[in-house]
Amino acid sequence: MKRRPHILITNDDGINAPGIWHLFNALKKHADLTIIAPDSQQSAKGVSLTLKMPLRSSKVSWNGATAYKVCGTPADCVKIALTCLLDSPPDMIVSGINQGCNSGRNVLYSGTIGALIEGTFRQIPGIAFSCREYFEPQFAAYENFIPPIVEHFFDHPAPQGTLINVNFPSETGEAIKGIRYVRQGLGYWVEDHRSSKDGEHDFGVKWEHFGEDEESDVYNLRQGFITATPLHVADLTDLDHLKSHKELFESIDFGKAP
Repeated sequence: MKRRPHILITNDDGINAPGIWHLFNALKKHADLTIIAPDSQQSAKGVSLTLKMPLRSSKVSWNGATAYKVCGTPADCVKIALTCLLDSPPDMIVSGINQGCNSGRNVLYSGTIGALIEGTFRQIPGIAFSCREYFEPQFAAYENFIPPIVEHFFDHPAPQGTLINVNFPSETGEAIKGIRYVRQGLGYWVEDHRSSKDGEHDFGVKWEHFGEDEESDVYNLRQGFITATPLHVADLTDLDHLKSHKELFESIDFGKAP
């Protein structure tokens, strides 16, 4: 008999965000679940950690499942889960459902992704789920898509050091055109400077558009497809540049240094 997997669920929108409840609801029949998430909104925290204050965790009620809230970042949640709260590492970490997309270069800011990076450092596979619609996300409409995606990556694991970033389009139900396995796009949120007064700066954000490859997540989301992107975070070295520039760099003559 196939063993039920154990999945750790987290997010960056906080333990009370609707997206994490829908993620739990999508997976509760398919795996043993533990929920460990920030006690407050932690969007755009990336893989940042809390170092100069103690972290606190406390149990919360969650439909019979084991759940904790943590006064820290998404990456803190994973660290505490693996170090203090879980008896053994989970089979997978699943993060989301994030309110707003994490396509393109936004993955570098995303706390949803940051939680998975912390797990990836420890050889635990991870999948992030986000939706393109920010203001009125229809989380329930995406629930049926989540178990088959999670099951696929249990059956066909990504390489160590690679996490999977899934984004849902604004379309829902039959309007979704399908699913695409694609590369990371170029677009991201940039600052939208509104005003400055006495050293106080008011910034919003706006989407920075680029000419997107038709095989990118940004392009395919706009076409109404669910996208999944394998992100390799184990080694960020530019190997082509390292190889081509290594000899030149190591030939620097320090005797001529000013």
